Amino acid sequence: MNKQSLRDVKREATANALAEAAFDLAMERGMDSFVVEDVVQRAGYSRRTFANHFSCKEEAVVMGASAFNNVDEVQQLIESLTENSTPLEVMEHLVRMELTAGLFKKTRELVKLSKQHPTLEPYILSALHSHQGLAEQLLLDLFEDNYAKGYIQLLVGASYGAALPMLYGSGNILFPGQSAEESPDSIPLDQYLDDMFGYLKNGF
Repeated sequence: MNKQSLRDVKREATANALAEAAFDLAMERGMDSFVVEDVVQRAGYSRRTFANHFSCKEEAVVMGASAFNNVDEVQQLIESLTENSTPLEVMEHLVRMELTAGLFKKTRELVKLSKQHPTLEPYILSALHSHQGLAEQLLLDLFEDNYAKGYIQLLVGASYGAALPMLYGSGNILFPGQSAEESPDSIPLDQYLDDMFGYLKNGF
């Protein structure tokens, strides 16, 4: 690993540590009960270091909930592709990967918090846009020689659009760990995902 790559890895690790500290404090105390100084003390960095990565505590909190760092799993997915693999298959793997990584649960908690603290909303939207953009770029890198750019953009947009009801609680979805008695009319998350990608595979 060259010096530039090592520097990038360290920078990302620092940002992640600060973001995780900010998110944990938000969950423990609420947004109004901690400041940047609390974040840097918990993470073990300086205010200057914080300022090098984030503009405010809201931005750090959102990154702490939405950062997907399982690069190894994505790499394994790429290496497992065959000549018959499709963008839809990869998109489905990416969505399920994010859910199993615990990222989805954190993001839902963040959305709930944003209802009391609207200052979080622009950063949440930015994070979702970033995730969508990264997924789109990955699919373009893998499949642009065989699939139209418009098809890939539509596929990624549809997949993330279908995830929004899960995030914002507007869908009747039963999540892992929830009792069916809490929401008797809900469908299990796996079934929702099967249905969602079934529509994309087979038509509406």
